[in-house]
Amino acid sequence: MDMIYKKARAKINLTLMVLNKREDNYHNIKSVFQKVNLYDELYIYKTDTDKLEIETNVESIKGDKNIIYKAYMKLKESYKIFGVRVVLKKKIPMQAGLAGGSTDCASFILGINELFGLGLSKEEMKKIGSSIGADVVPCFYNNALIAEGIGDIITSIDTDFKYYIVIVKPKFACDTGSMYKKIDEQGKNNVLDKTDEIVKGLKEHNVKIVADNLYNSFEETIADKEEIINIKNELIKFGAFGSLMTGSGSCVYGIFDSKKIAKNAYEKIKLSYETYICLSYNSKRGSYFDI
Repeated sequence: MDMIYKKARAKINLTLMVLNKREDNYHNIKSVFQKVNLYDELYIYKTDTDKLEIETNVESIKGDKNIIYKAYMKLKESYKIFGVRVVLKKKIPMQAGLAGGSTDCASFILGINELFGLGLSKEEMKKIGSSIGADVVPCFYNNALIAEGIGDIITSIDTDFKYYIVIVKPKFACDTGSMYKKIDEQGKNNVLDKTDEIVKGLKEHNVKIVADNLYNSFEETIADKEEIINIKNELIKFGAFGSLMTGSGSCVYGIFDSKKIAKNAYEKIKLSYETYICLSYNSKRGSYFDI
């Protein structure tokens, strides 16, 4: 095998509580992640060189600043891998709360494991992923899940619920580190634990229960609250059952139980904003860890 193809799916946070800052400067969180069928594409090739080459349609992530480069160097330090060329077709917006970089990293690690026949266990791959970024470990999974700790403690949610999601990218981006810093500067962070309600809604295929319990700590911290509120109101106006900012921002999504209504909202809002329509994604494979 000289090439492998991977879909690196985006995620939304149905809940996201930032609990406290740790001594290692990471933050403990509790969050319900939901993968969606908006994805980047990775084509990973073996080469005769001894280095990583990245070809991508986004100029700003070329070179050694790319999270894929960090993963490659980690793997190369410990395992027998050689030259690799990655063609990365970015579709997931960046600095948007959709884990675009983290899901690329997770898919790259999975792809390298297969391409070079490394035989890495789930725990070995998770250890590599967590050493690179807090969101990488949940991105190995292609099902709804609860992520705790720094995102490395995973509880899978047994659901195959499909619902429609319209994602809207505001005209500004958010840097994750800066957003956590703002939460720290506030000195306190009121949180609402809606996990049980969200899990109940997902298991019962009840979009209203899910929509009524959406929560994100970062919504209290975002600088341009007015634009976030305006987008949320637009999504609700066009039929979303509920709306929330995902991750540390800046994307906002609305959830729908009707393709027709979701498509109408998409068509209306895309006139003003970068907008995406997609479905929740829960893998049909036997394992939540999509190898």
